[in-house]
Order: sequence, then C-alpha cells, then structure tokens
Amino acid sequence: MNALVGNWSYPTAIRFGAGRIAELGEACAAAGITRPLLVTDRGLADLPITARALEVMEAAGLGRAMFSDVDPNPSDVNLEAGLAVYRAGGHDGVVAFGGGSGLDLGKMVAFMSGQTRPVWDFEDIGDWWTRADPDGIAPIVAVPTTAGTGSEVGRASVITNSQAHVKKIIFHPKVLPSVVIADPELTVGMPPAITAGTGMDAFAHCLEAYSSPHYHPMSQGIALEGMRLVWENLPR
Repeated sequence: MNALVGNWSYPTAIRFGAGRIAELGEACAAAGITRPLLVTDRGLADLPITARALEVMEAAGLGRAMFSDVDPNPSDVNLEAGLAVYRAGGHDGVVAFGGGSGLDLGKMVAFMSGQTRPVWDFEDIGDWWTRADPDGIAPIVAVPTTAGTGSEVGRASVITNSQAHVKKIIFHPKVLPSVVIADPELTVGMPPAITAGTGMDAFAHCLEAYSSPHYHPMSQGIALEGMRLVWENLPR
C-alpha cells in the first residue's frame, strides 16, 4: 500500500504527506503571507527539521526570520517578546512550527499582532472573543512536528499568566490556521519517550471526541479510526 498523501479541509486546509514541508512557500502564498515569522520552541530551533523549513521559506523569497524564545508552557512574557520581534520585522503572518508550545505561541503572536487590548481580555469566557478586532489577526500556517497536540486545527491557545501562575485559554475563530502542513517525516527524529507521549496524547484526543455528548458522525468516525491507528502502530 502506498503511503497516504492527500489534501482535505475540515475546515482547515490540510496538506498531508511525507516531504510536504517543501510546500511551505506555497502554503504561505495561499494564506496571503509574504513576510512570515516562524515561531517555534528552543528545543527545535537548532534541529535539522527547522533548518529545512527555513531553507524552504528562503528559497520561496519569504526570508528566514525565526522566533524561538518559547517555554514548554508558553507565557505572556514569551508572547510579548514574540510580538516585539514580529512588529520590528514588519511581518504579515506566522508559521507556527513545532509541538503544542510552538503552535500555541505562534497562533497567539498572529492573534495579538493587531490588537490594542491585553491578551487576558480575550479569555475563553462567554463572548469575550468578540472584543478582538478581526482585521488585526494575521494569517497562520501551522506545521506540527508531533502527533499529539491538535493545536494546528484548533481555534484557541493556552497561555500561562506569569503573574498569577495560571493557564488561560484564549479563543477566537480566526486563530484557526489557514493551512496546515502535516509532514510525518518531521516526527521521525523524536526520542522514543516523546513519540510515546504524543502518541498517547493523540489517542486521548480521539477518546475525548468519541465520548463527547455532542454527537457528529464525522467526528465519531475520525475518532474511531484515530484510536485504531494509534493502537496498531504506536507500539512499533
């Protein structure tokens, strides 16, 4: 059987398949990004997969700007630092690259790039998301490098309040990335413990979706197939 390579939307446009990081320039163009800032975490900053992504960006005439001052649990301090780099560089979009930390922080840099209120004013409470200026949200291309987070197809990010030492969920429909590049080759070099942990995270996401009282036939089917794939392949 040939390896799966395909495109689909649910609703994010997803480009799945080995080697598809080569399409990062095309994905940025599809999202309307001409000066992207790649946001990732410190652990990924110096790895070959990140260098490859930057090379693809540069070859497409998009530069190779990167911000990687991201903690494992990204905070408002990381966010302010990322916003400073984004604005100083005149960027017009974000490539959120990595596991949950890089993806969540990258999405928040794009979200807050054109806002005037503090990030905590957009916590996922009631209709607080309507306080945001939708025209001030930059486009996002997400590139996950682990199997588990799911942030690449989510409309929220988790940010730690460094003063209160609590995590907050920040939500807005336009935080949903425009394009996702899901290239399984980016996950190959992960240590076994991280592969196992993120694989179980993926299983947990599927189990949660399957157990949700908000039934939807497509999500049920995806959840069941996802659990089957993890069960049969993760132990290998």
